[in-house]
Parts: sequence; C-alpha cells; structure tokens
Amino acid sequence: MSEKKEKAVTEIYLRSYPKVIFFWPTALVSLVLWLLQLIYPTPVAWFGNVWLIVFFVNMFIVAFDFSSTKFFVLILVVVVVIILLIFLVPDLFSGIGTGSFNPGLTAEFYFVVTIIMAFILGLVVLGSRFDYWKIERNEIYHKTGIFSSAERIPTKSLRIKKEIPDVFEFFILRAGSITLMPGHGDVIPLQTVLNVNKKQKQIDFLLSYVSVEPDEVDNI
Repeated sequence: MSEKKEKAVTEIYLRSYPKVIFFWPTALVSLVLWLLQLIYPTPVAWFGNVWLIVFFVNMFIVAFDFSSTKFFVLILVVVVVIILLIFLVPDLFSGIGTGSFNPGLTAEFYFVVTIIMAFILGLVVLGSRFDYWKIERNEIYHKTGIFSSAERIPTKSLRIKKEIPDVFEFFILRAGSITLMPGHGDVIPLQTVLNVNKKQKQIDFLLSYVSVEPDEVDNI
C-alpha cells in the first residue's frame, strides 16, 4: 500500500512558514484553559502556572535553534539543575507545588490570547496558500500572490538538501529546511517546511523517476 501511494505522487507542494507557526501549542492551551476557567468564578492557580510554562517553552523554542547535540546537552543541564535545586533548596518549589503561586489569569485573558493567536495563525495558513513551490516531474513551479505571474524552472539536474536545524521544531510540527538547487539559477532555501521527512522522500522518488525514465516523462 505504501509503495502504491508513493508512486501515485506526481506533484509536491513546498511551503515555508514563518516561525510564529510554532506558537500553536500556546493557542491550543489558551483555548482549553479558557473553557476550563469558565467553570470557576476566580482564577485557578494551576491553570495560570500551566499557561506560563507552555508560553515560556514556546518562546524558548522559537527564539533559539537546537541541534541534536545542543538538545541532549540542554536536557542534561536541566536535569542536573533540577536535582541540585531539590537537594540544596527544597523549599524553592513549595509555592508552586501547593498552588499558592497564582498569576491571576482570568477567563477573559485566555479568551483574548486565543482570539489573537487564532487570527495570526489563520493569516499565516491563508498566506501559505498563495506562496508556494510545486515540484512536478519536469519543472518547478513558484506561485506568489493571488494575481502575480508564476515562475517555472526545469527539474533537470535538480538537487535537494534537507536539514533539521532545530530538534524542538521537528518534534512540534516535523519541521525542517529544504534547499532546492536547480541546475541553473539561484539556490532556493525553504527554511520551515512541515513534514520535512515525508517531503524529502516524495521529492527523492520524483527525481529518481525522472532520472530513470526520462523518455516517458518527455512524452507526457
């Protein structure tokens, strides 16, 4: 079944998204906490703490790039720091553990954040519908804007390079970068491509099909 699905691929769409796309966890958590907070008349401490943690982690992921080596070093440092704090300063987390630390985030706050994030992410997804690269068996097709003209580049001698510069971004949306290197013309870097491994396999299959069966492709 997988081979049939792979052979059925005749065109691949590549879209490079801005970094704000990785804020979808904050948007989702804000929506869930808004619905939960509606049940309670006063701000719940745990809800606020969870939102702050998710927001901090989200900002951290977007602000920095972590390769595989940096990722494991970061995990090791975090574990060591937490263990040292637990043994050396046991009362440090007592306020958060008992729920006494309350940032006072209301249902209105979660609602406003949800609306803002949904609006921005919606515009990002909508914009990607009008700015993309489409790879076919015999050409690369670049579309930008609603009424702008398209650019076409032949796929002959096309090479690609896939990278995963940030482990966290790959975990969140399976995202990475793909660089298209045509036989002539400028190199085309696409920094944030979702499902990057799947896209690479599809492109590899398409390019191998072109190289193995050029006569069949020419007759299409």
